Amino acid sequence: MPPGVRLPEEALAETFDVSRTVIRQVIARMAQDGLLIKKSNGATCVAAPTKQEMRQILTVRKMVEPEIVRGLARSYGVLSFQELSDHLTLEDNARKKNDRATLVRLTGEFHLHLVELTKNEILIKLITGLQALTCLGILCYAGDDDACPDADHRQVFDALQCGNAQAAADLMLHHLNHIEESLSLEDGARELTVSKTLDWLSVRFRDEVRR
Repeated sequence: MPPGVRLPEEALAETFDVSRTVIRQVIARMAQDGLLIKKSNGATCVAAPTKQEMRQILTVRKMVEPEIVRGLARSYGVLSFQELSDHLTLEDNARKKNDRATLVRLTGEFHLHLVELTKNEILIKLITGLQALTCLGILCYAGDDDACPDADHRQVFDALQCGNAQAAADLMLHHLNHIEESLSLEDGARELTVSKTLDWLSVRFRDEVRR
């Protein structure tokens, strides 16, 4: 869903073939995580982080994520990075298909794979929330740029595999700085085609159920 768009409960319930009660429960959880915003009139909208909020989010990420990869690189001998390698292949495929929505999601999930390797539940919860909001911010402010050049993640991955802790930390900081620099002051307005999004989502959901 595009940032800022209103979520229609009835349409979501029909899309997933569940009751509106279930949809409300999911909305409440996502609102608690900051991904959805409950309006005073009862409407629910997808969060659209402000420029100031994005700067604050990235400030926190720059404090934390370089240290995450530094620690992982120091433990490279006992960790498996195969899942990260497979994930980078998915990112490459999305770029080849010019599938921007999928690419934004995948590039965000790369950071989640990293933090999950720490087995630190506090860090996982923190980065999960920040990363989801960052993806929304990228869709709002980065224009047609996915804010994640293909080389950035692979360079971090290579440093991890080599056990180069300082390089991994430096590359992650460089990557997060790049994301911040890619954000513009433009409002990122685009046509909010909710019905088309729901049609696509309905088809994809049915395909997942069949699989």
